[in-house]
Amino acid sequence: MPTTETPILIYTDGSASGNPGPGGYAAILKSGSHTKEISGGFRMTTNNRMELLAVIKALKCLKKPGSQVLVFSDSKYVVDAVEKKWVFDWEQKNFKNKKNEDLWREFLNIYRKHNVRFEWVKGHSTNEFNNRCDQLAVLAGKNDCSNIDSEYENLNQTPGL
Repeated sequence: MPTTETPILIYTDGSASGNPGPGGYAAILKSGSHTKEISGGFRMTTNNRMELLAVIKALKCLKKPGSQVLVFSDSKYVVDAVEKKWVFDWEQKNFKNKKNEDLWREFLNIYRKHNVRFEWVKGHSTNEFNNRCDQLAVLAGKNDCSNIDSEYENLNQTPGL
């Protein structure tokens, strides 16, 4: 039976300067008149990891299981993986030869607690919330980059870190 519940709107973005390099994620959650912004940064990561982490962190903010959620992202990597059902095939194959397995597993765990749909938006365009997420993610990558994306760094053994 379709629900008439108004969905929680989530806007997300991720960035990495150098890709890999210092990076950040950001999300804006909107529910009725309530708005919440979240962001964080890491000293060494990739843009795809930050795009996916933004979604994970936003979904973790939701208090009520089974929430109706609409995620807006400019990441084809994230949107297509879910909407085209690729990630479920990857999971069936135990993520063999897939990057970001740790984050995809974490995503699927939280994703399954809610009713989530994704919509792709053009980045650096006219969507004010996507643009705000971009600003927050870039800022977090510059100012909050003492955090360690240990899964990424352990897998890639980045020299000099």
